[in-house]
Amino acid sequence: MPSRSTPKARANAAHSAPAPWRADDGRAELHCADQRAFLASLPDESVDCVWTDPPYFLSNDGPTCVAGKRRKVNKGEWDRSQGLTGDHQFNLAWLAECQRVLRPAGTIWVSGTTHVYLSVGMAMMELGFRILNDIVWEKPNPPPNLGCRCFTHSTEMILWATKAPRGSRHRHVFNYDAMKQVNDGRQMKNVWRFAAPGADEKRHGRHPTQKPLALIERCIEASTLPGQRVLDPFAGSGSTGVAALRRGRTFVGCEIEPDYARLAAARLHALNDGA
Repeated sequence: MPSRSTPKARANAAHSAPAPWRADDGRAELHCADQRAFLASLPDESVDCVWTDPPYFLSNDGPTCVAGKRRKVNKGEWDRSQGLTGDHQFNLAWLAECQRVLRPAGTIWVSGTTHVYLSVGMAMMELGFRILNDIVWEKPNPPPNLGCRCFTHSTEMILWATKAPRGSRHRHVFNYDAMKQVNDGRQMKNVWRFAAPGADEKRHGRHPTQKPLALIERCIEASTLPGQRVLDPFAGSGSTGVAALRRGRTFVGCEIEPDYARLAAARLHALNDGA
């Protein structure tokens, strides 16, 4: 979800950024801000879990398929590649900040396609994260491959890692029994099948990289305890926040694009009001 900023984007955001949204009960807050400044404002070891969907760097002027029609793949300047080195440095920088703000036993989930998850995984290892799993999200009805020169892309990866090194006295949360229970009493595998977000999840507006709530909720339920704090520095349409609140956790996040920040705030406000 968006947050690679340009000088123009930062200027526009500063000019028209909506005010931070905060739940009346203090369980959630969303800021319209560049993730670099926002993460820098958070105290060390102040969140329990990160679930985020960073830019995939897919906006290369090529075609894609949306609702059966050929469309430009471009999502915005935040999604344009800055080259192999630039993209990797971007991932290293925001992951390092997430590592700083995570508690010693905290975990992080990062979704992505082949365009980004290899860099994210390498950056995690360079920073000292311990990768616990790679989750394969299988989409039952993916868009067709228009080029017809490779297989249809029907999966995305989610890397799950912990800040705690192997052998540390800090142990990450894994609600094994809960995951086994929802999987008919069997150990849950790392291949998960979820449909893309439906109309009910888009009634407040649409985001080009929106993830299904059920997918995020499973991650949060697996790796956190009720009341723990979940962070998303690329909040997009606010799905992480909605999922966290629905599972009884708290949330803090930011989104640089004002229109998407308003969409996320509307979703969080509606949930907070029971709408």
